[in-house]
Amino acid sequence: MITSIFWFIPVASAVALLFAWVFFKQMMKESEGTDTMKKIARHVRQGAMAYLKQQYKVVTIVFVVLCAFFCVLAYGLGVQNGWVPFAFLTGGFFSGLAGFIGMKTATYASARTANAASRSLDSGLKVAFRAGAVMGLTVVGLGLLDISLWFIVLNKFVEEPTAAQKLVVITTTMLTFGMGASTQALFARVGGGIYTKAADVGADLVGKVEAGIPEDDPRNPATIADNVGDNVGDVAGMGADLYESYCGSILATAALGASAFFAQGEVQQLKAIFAPMLIAAAGIVLSILGIFLVRTKEGADMKQLLGALGKGTNISSVLIAAATFGILYALGIPNWWGLSLSVISGLVAGVIIGQATEYYTSHSYKPTQRISESGQTGPATVIISGIGLGMLSTAIPVITIGVAIILAYLFAIGFDMTNMLVAENLSRGLYGIGIAAVGMLSTLGITLATDAYGPIADNAGGNAEMSGLDPEVRKRTDALDALGNTTAATGKGFAIGSAALTALALLASYIEEIKIGMQHIGQNVLEFADGATVEVAKASILDFMNYYQINLMNPKVLVGVFIGSMMSFLFCGLTMNAVGRAAQSMVNEVRRQFREIKGILTGEATPDYARCVAISTRGAQKEMLLPSILAILAPIVTGLIFGVSGVMGLLTGGLGSGFVLAVFMANAGGAWDNAKKYVEEGHFGGKGSDVHKATVVGDTVGDPFKDTSGPSLNILIKLMSMVSIVMAGLTVAWSLF
Repeated sequence: MITSIFWFIPVASAVALLFAWVFFKQMMKESEGTDTMKKIARHVRQGAMAYLKQQYKVVTIVFVVLCAFFCVLAYGLGVQNGWVPFAFLTGGFFSGLAGFIGMKTATYASARTANAASRSLDSGLKVAFRAGAVMGLTVVGLGLLDISLWFIVLNKFVEEPTAAQKLVVITTTMLTFGMGASTQALFARVGGGIYTKAADVGADLVGKVEAGIPEDDPRNPATIADNVGDNVGDVAGMGADLYESYCGSILATAALGASAFFAQGEVQQLKAIFAPMLIAAAGIVLSILGIFLVRTKEGADMKQLLGALGKGTNISSVLIAAATFGILYALGIPNWWGLSLSVISGLVAGVIIGQATEYYTSHSYKPTQRISESGQTGPATVIISGIGLGMLSTAIPVITIGVAIILAYLFAIGFDMTNMLVAENLSRGLYGIGIAAVGMLSTLGITLATDAYGPIADNAGGNAEMSGLDPEVRKRTDALDALGNTTAATGKGFAIGSAALTALALLASYIEEIKIGMQHIGQNVLEFADGATVEVAKASILDFMNYYQINLMNPKVLVGVFIGSMMSFLFCGLTMNAVGRAAQSMVNEVRRQFREIKGILTGEATPDYARCVAISTRGAQKEMLLPSILAILAPIVTGLIFGVSGVMGLLTGGLGSGFVLAVFMANAGGAWDNAKKYVEEGHFGGKGSDVHKATVVGDTVGDPFKDTSGPSLNILIKLMSMVSIVMAGLTVAWSLF
C-alpha cells in the first residue's frame, strides 16, 4: 500500500499543472480590448520580461559560485553529501520557473481583466482570479513534482547499511534543495520589491502630490515602471517566496518523520514521510474545487467581494481538514487522530491570521478608517497612526502561532503532559509542529491565487485609466484593486505565519543534519563530560542539545540570539534604504521630464517611460546583492566561529524578531495603502484633498514596509535555516569554539 499510494503525489502535481495550463488558455481566449489597451499591456509585459531576464543573469552567477562551493565541500573536503550541489540547483530552478510562469500570466491578464470588467464586475473578478490561480497551481504543482522526482532518484541511488538510515539520509538530502529555492526567492523578493517600490513612490509623490494627476495617468512617466513593478515584485517575488515555504514545510516534516519513527522501522518511517506529501497532494485537488466556487454579483461592496474569495478558501480548508483524517487513518500512522488535530491546528491558525490581517488592513473596518481620519491633521499623524496599528496588529498572529505550536505538539504526543520532553515525545511533538505547517500551507493552491490576483487587478485599473475607458469600468477595477490590497496583505500574513512554523521545524531538522555531518567526518560517538557515550546514529535530539550545551546559560547561544535578532533589523534597514535611494532617482527623473519635456501635462507630448523602467531595473539589480549575500553569509560565519550552539541561537533570534517585525511591517503598510483608497472613494474630501495628500505620503512610507522589507523577512528566516542545514557538515568540522 505504501509503495502504490506514493504515486498519488506526482499525479496530484500533474493535475495542478494541467489546470494551471487550462486556466492560462481560458484567460488567453479573452480579448485584450482596444488597440490602446493592447499597446499599454505590451509595454508592461516587455518591461517585466526585460527585468526578469536581467535578474536571472545575476542570480545565475550567484548560483554557479555557490554550487562550486558546495562541490568543494562535498567532493574536496568530504563534509557534505555529494547530491547537495544538484539538489540546490533544482530548488533554485523550479522556484524561478514558478515565478516566471506566474508573472508571464499576470502580464497577459491585466488588460483582459480591464476589458472583462467593462462587461461586469463578476467577469473582471473571474479573469483576474483564474489568472492568479495559474500562479497558485504552478507553485504547488512544481513543488510536489520536484519533491517526488528527488525521492525517486535518491531512493534509487542512495546506499546505507539499513533501510531506516537510508530514509533519514534521503529526507535530509532532499531538505537541502530548499536552500536553492530560498536563495532564488530572496533575490526575487528583494530585487522585485526594490523595483516596484522605487517606481511606485516616484509615481505617487511627483504624480499625485506634486502634479495632482491620478496614480495611473498616462502623463505620469513612472506609471509603466509602476505597473511592471507590480508583476516582478508581487507576482514573481511572491510565487518564488511561497514555493520555498511550501517545499520547506513538506521536506522538514518528512525529515522529522524519518527521525521520529526511526526505531519503528522502515514501514512506519515511510508512513511519516509520505503523510505531509499526501496532505499537500489532497490540498491541490481541493484547492482546484475552491477556485471554481469564486464568483460575485454586480455592485458588490468590499465585504461581499471578500466573502466571494473567502467562500472558495474556507470550503477548501474544511474539505482538506476532513481529508487529513482520512489520509492519516488510511496510512495507519500511530496516533493518526492526534496528528490530524495537529494539522487542523495549523489550518485554523492560518485562517485566524488571515482574518486578523484582513481586519487590520481592510478599509471596511475601523482600524484603517481611523488612519484615513487622522489624515485631517496631516501626514505626520497618518504615519503615527499606521505605525501604532502595525504594532498592535502583531498580538493576534503571535498568540495564534504560539497556541498552534503548543497544541500541535501536544496532539502529536497524545497530550502526555508528564513526559513532554522525553526523547521520543520530543521528536513526535516536533513532527506534529511540522505537519501543522503543512496544514497551514495545504490550501496554497487557492490562497496564492487570491494573492496573485491583487497585482493583476491593480494593473487592470492602470490599463483602464491610461486607456481612457468609461468611468464605470474604472470604478469596477478600483473595487477589484482595493480587494487585491487586502488579499495581498492577507497573503503576506499567511506567508509569515507559515514561515514561523516551518522555521521551527527546520530548527529540529538542523540537528538531524548535524548528525549526518558528524558521520561524514567519521565522528560516530558522542562523548559527554561525565564519561557517558552515545552512538551518533542512535542519538536523540536531546542528546545533541546536551552535547553542544544548547541552553540559555551558554554565552555562545546568547551571542547567536543577539546576532539573529540584529539580522532582521539590519536586513530591513538595508532594503528600506535601497528603496529610498532608488525612489530618489525615480523622483528626480519624473521631475526632470515634467520640467524638460514640454507638453506632458497637457497631453501634447509622450513621457519617456523606458527611461523610468531602466532606472528601476538598474536600482533593483544594484541594491539587491548586499542584503541577499549577508543573509547567506551570516549562518556560515556564525557557525565557523561559535559552532552549532551559536547557530541555534542565531536561528532562534532571527525567528523571534523576524516574525514579529514582518507582521508589523506588512500590516502597517497594507493599512496605509487602504487608508488612501478609503479617502479616494470620497471620504474626508476625496481625491485631491489635503487628507488625500496626507494618506498618499503614508502610502509611500508603507510601500517598502509591505512589499519589500516585510515580506522579505519570512524568506530571511527560512534561508538562514536552510543555509545552516546545508553547512552543517562544515560547522561540525571547522568551527573554532
